[in-house]
Amino acid sequence: MCENEFTRMTKQGQDRRSQRTRQALIHALIELLAARQYDQITIQDIVDQANVGRATFYAHFQNKDDLLKSGFERVLDILVQQIVSSENDQCPFDTSMLFHHAQGHYELYRTLVWGSGFDLLTKEGHAALSKKIEDRFVLLLTGRQPPSIPLPILSYSVAGAVLIMLKWWLDNKMPYSPERMDEIFQQLVMPGVRTVLGLTETIEE
Repeated sequence: MCENEFTRMTKQGQDRRSQRTRQALIHALIELLAARQYDQITIQDIVDQANVGRATFYAHFQNKDDLLKSGFERVLDILVQQIVSSENDQCPFDTSMLFHHAQGHYELYRTLVWGSGFDLLTKEGHAALSKKIEDRFVLLLTGRQPPSIPLPILSYSVAGAVLIMLKWWLDNKMPYSPERMDEIFQQLVMPGVRTVLGLTETIEE
C-alpha cells in the first residue's frame, strides 16, 4: 500500500472515531436532560455518561453550550429536510414531524426554549430553517412569476411562525397532538403564503 493511500485510510479512520465520539457526547447530554435541568449538568457528568475523558471532551467542544449547539444543529439538519420534503405544492411543509420530534425529545427542546439554548433556537435554528424554506419556495416557483414579497423575507417569516408555534406548544405542555399543530399551522400561515406565491389558482380550478 502506497504512503498516500495509507495516509488517506488513516485519516478516514480518525474521522470516523471523532464522529462517533462527538455523537456519544451529544447522546450523553440528551440522556442527562431526561433526568435533570440543563444548568445542573456538569461536563464531568457528560464525560462520565459518555465514558470518555475530559481531555477528549475538550478536543471536540469548547464547553457545554457548544455541545448543546452541536446537538441541536444535527437534529435541525434532519428536521428541516423532513419539514420541506413534501411533494404537494398546496401543502409544501409538513411541520408535524417537528412537533413529533419535540414530543419525543421534550427535555432537549424544553432546554432550548426555556433555558440558555433559546438564543440558539432563535438564531441558528431560525436562519437554517429559513434557508431551507427559501430553497423550497424557489423550487415551487419554477416557471412562475416572482412573488410580490422578496423570498428571503417571506421565508424568514414562515420560519419564525413555525418556531413561535413550537415555543407556545412547549410552554403550554403540548396540549394538542403534533398533527393538530400542523393543521393549525396550515390554516393560520399557509393560505397567505400560497397567495403570495401564486399557488391559489390550482385550488380554484
